[in-house]
Amino acid sequence: MTADCSRALIGVTELAEALRTGTDLVVLDVRWQVGTPSQYPEYLAGHIPGARWCDLDLDLADPAGPGGRHPLPDPARLQQAVRRWGIGRASRVVAYDADIGVAAARAWWVLRWAGLEQVQVLDGGLAAWLAAGQPVQATEPEPSPGDAVIRPGSLPALTAEQALAAGGRGRLVDVRAAERFRGEQEPIDPVAGHVPGAINLPTTGNVDDAGRFLPPAELRRRFERLAAGDGPDEPVGVYCGSGVTAAHTVLAMHEAGLPAVLYPGSWSEWITDPARPVATGE
Repeated sequence: MTADCSRALIGVTELAEALRTGTDLVVLDVRWQVGTPSQYPEYLAGHIPGARWCDLDLDLADPAGPGGRHPLPDPARLQQAVRRWGIGRASRVVAYDADIGVAAARAWWVLRWAGLEQVQVLDGGLAAWLAAGQPVQATEPEPSPGDAVIRPGSLPALTAEQALAAGGRGRLVDVRAAERFRGEQEPIDPVAGHVPGAINLPTTGNVDDAGRFLPPAELRRRFERLAAGDGPDEPVGVYCGSGVTAAHTVLAMHEAGLPAVLYPGSWSEWITDPARPVATGE
């Protein structure tokens, strides 16, 4: 079966078939929740057969600092992780998590940014896999080291200055909850509000009640006001609190056929410079 990696999503049936036929496939378990301990024990208790553990905080980000709470990972460390997972030059990679796909989307974006072209996210994640009656295993695989060579910067990324400019053109999306966007509540970062000019479209609106992404046509309708205007082909900037949740909306826009660019530093980087403006309200 030939993989259609022009789509960022893969369904349970297709993934199960790829695992059954023994194609050059690497599955990454990226279970993660902000503010909670590592979910490695949950991974060990049961995961998709053959899945390798991917620690979002350690493998897909650098330590928190001036670049935000989840700055992009050091390329040398990411290269080591890619080879540790057994990813080869021709490997197809599928990431999943146990939520709506936020952590898996971060893996998709980081690996695409690193130059890997065949990367997808399991639509519906582990819940969809289990609901379909698919098996899990509790033994951790020991893959042979891969030979993939990463090329950091293979996807564009916005700087803080570029994010502000995108906001000024009405082409910047803040995907956090509405109350955080408006500055009414801020449970994580020390400053509340948003980048001036940003439009609020919370990430939770990308999925249905089962946690699966909406069909491409529905996603396109969701983002239609961003697809209009004087520059409909100009990429839309997307940010969140720390560049993790925003990757989910970049993926959703990809599925909708709309160009989007992640601001990796996001709000947690934006507020490290007190000279940067902060907007509140709608």
